[in-house]
Amino acid sequence: MDFTPSPRTLDYRKRLIAFMREHIEPAEANYQKENRRLNPDGNWREWQVPPMVSELKAKAKAAGLWNLFLPDDKLGAGLTTLEYAPLAEVMGHSLLAPEVFNCNAPDTGNMEVLYHFGTKAQQDQWLKPLLKGEIRSVFCMTEPDVASSDATNMQASIVADGDEVVIRGRKWWSTGLGHPDARFAIVMGLTDAGAAKHQRHSMVLVPLDAEGVIIERMLPAFGEYDAPYGHGEVIFDNVRVPKANLIGGLGDGFKIAQGRLGPGRIHHCMRALGAAEKALQLFMQRGQDRVAFGRPLLQLGGNMERVADMRIAIDQARLLTFFAAWKIDQVGAMKALTEISAIKVAAPNVLQKVVDETIQLYGGAGMSHDVPLTALYAMARALRIADGPDAVHRATIAKVELAKYRDHPNVRDPR
Repeated sequence: MDFTPSPRTLDYRKRLIAFMREHIEPAEANYQKENRRLNPDGNWREWQVPPMVSELKAKAKAAGLWNLFLPDDKLGAGLTTLEYAPLAEVMGHSLLAPEVFNCNAPDTGNMEVLYHFGTKAQQDQWLKPLLKGEIRSVFCMTEPDVASSDATNMQASIVADGDEVVIRGRKWWSTGLGHPDARFAIVMGLTDAGAAKHQRHSMVLVPLDAEGVIIERMLPAFGEYDAPYGHGEVIFDNVRVPKANLIGGLGDGFKIAQGRLGPGRIHHCMRALGAAEKALQLFMQRGQDRVAFGRPLLQLGGNMERVADMRIAIDQARLLTFFAAWKIDQVGAMKALTEISAIKVAAPNVLQKVVDETIQLYGGAGMSHDVPLTALYAMARALRIADGPDAVHRATIAKVELAKYRDHPNVRDPR
């Protein structure tokens, strides 16, 4: 295996870094202030997107830095999972960058679902506007009344009724539900409780203005509503949509979900490592600029050792993520479950540790809006739950290891 960046990756990475330095970094502080001014609370019906976002998007599109995640050289950059991974890391240095390049969740995952599994009609109606950045989308999977760490617990239902399907149930932590440009959700629900465990569920496209879609509220994470995206709670009260809105067929939900989550977890983890690099950069700046007891903070309290430990942890997690991306490209996500689970545990924990150390070094300033550390900490802590909590991913890894041991109790499989 070879993790050397391809010429295409190197070219895109160079251009991304230059664009971020010229356009995004100078705008980011003003964006955060304007965003808080326009969206001061959880009243999501009045949320607005700061105008500078559309201006930056237009510049990114004109620069050819658009839809870089999509493995199609006509609709996106046509990069492999491994080729795209370093670009996701670059974007992770900024809270704003993924949206500017049309590479942010949940839209990336929804676009991948529609690209790989959608019909031509579904692609024309929903994928094309997403690729152009004209609309936003939502993914509805988690539910408040069951342990969503086991997705087979889902109670929301998707049931065929003639030429329609009927959706009933409640979802929450549906990211992007409060965005003023959100137009539809991909909803996953139970279709046949008597079918095989991973053939019971379906996915369906639901316009957010359909009758019976009731958005109840946005949920704050660590006291912040993440405007203008939001993490919402929504009821589907006997919502009827055409059967043509089903993605794949009835019972295909889990198959589609695995195809969505594999590359998506690479994106999440690499952005997390980019955020960890940003936090480490802030640690170094603060540690050299601030003086206490006559010495720079870096020279006090074991901070030099912390720098070394953080560098080791970030680099280890990056290599692990590259390996997972490489394996997805080689054999597919379903045969890379151990590696995907491993990075989903490792990368967010590395980010959380690095941000926590940096907040400690900054003191009170680290808990303010003057630096992005609280937002990065919230990202890290949320990622340890989103797309499956740490314990579930550890259990997946352990089951695979146990199977290897049972087959070869005296010989460690070198892969």
